[in-house]
Amino acid sequence: MNKLSDNSRGVILMVLSMAAFTFNDACMKILFSSMPLFQAMFLRSIISVILLLALAHYQKKLTLNLPRRDWGLIAMRTIGEIGATYFFLTALMNMPLANISALLQILPLAVTLAGVVFLGEKIGIRRLAAIIVGFFGVMLIIRPGGDGFSIYSIYALIAVAFVILRDITARSLSKQTPSLMVAVSSAIGITIFAGVGAIGVDWVEVDLASFILLTLAAIFIFGGYIFSVSVMRIGDIGFIAPFRYTSLLWSILLGFVFFGELLDPLTLLGSAIVVAMGIFSFYREHRAIKKSKNSSPSKSS
Repeated sequence: MNKLSDNSRGVILMVLSMAAFTFNDACMKILFSSMPLFQAMFLRSIISVILLLALAHYQKKLTLNLPRRDWGLIAMRTIGEIGATYFFLTALMNMPLANISALLQILPLAVTLAGVVFLGEKIGIRRLAAIIVGFFGVMLIIRPGGDGFSIYSIYALIAVAFVILRDITARSLSKQTPSLMVAVSSAIGITIFAGVGAIGVDWVEVDLASFILLTLAAIFIFGGYIFSVSVMRIGDIGFIAPFRYTSLLWSILLGFVFFGELLDPLTLLGSAIVVAMGIFSFYREHRAIKKSKNSSPSKSS
């Protein structure tokens, strides 16, 4: 019963995490109708840095005494975070919220493939097949050469590539480096990048509505981070992880409510394929981990 309770709490935290990140996206997309990209990025990042610094100070996680190797990895991860943020937000300005969210659902499969290619991780034929089918789903979503295809579909995929860089780099960090310190470093990097980019744009006046949206976006990102860190410490991650795909449901709902957007049938089909393959991959990975814990070294799943 306790484990079921932990799993239930973990699912709630995962759903809240995905909702928080998606509500941030919706706030930024609304902002982009009246505010330049770099100005919005810079102002949101300042608020995010303040919130993260306050939390890191409260939890006594602020430290510069980290291994030199980890500082290099943090720098690489920050580059990944900056690239992902820029290309994602640029695509978000010009694409329906649900469409770009649908493309991002390939991330778990893409990170798994990157782990095989760059970190030498082992996966079985079933998970490899799931990755291939998942990428076929992505082709249905973007449909190269179709009427709905644009350069911003490519921007979204570039954002995915930068997220892979970010996540693969994070896997190599030592345990003595606090996650909050990594998040603070990334947030500061994005702030500097956006600040430099904002120098060459004509700023607009920040009215009350824009200020509220910026503050909400920063709070949602902060909340998403807190929920996503907390969920890793509660319950069975193999049971909880598939609920990350609720972000697509949130995106469809918010896209319809705030922007009047609807996914077309082929995009829905592609999204369903990607999500199904992602859940299958989570299941196979969970089985492999469970098997390795309960027996001698076993074959990969």
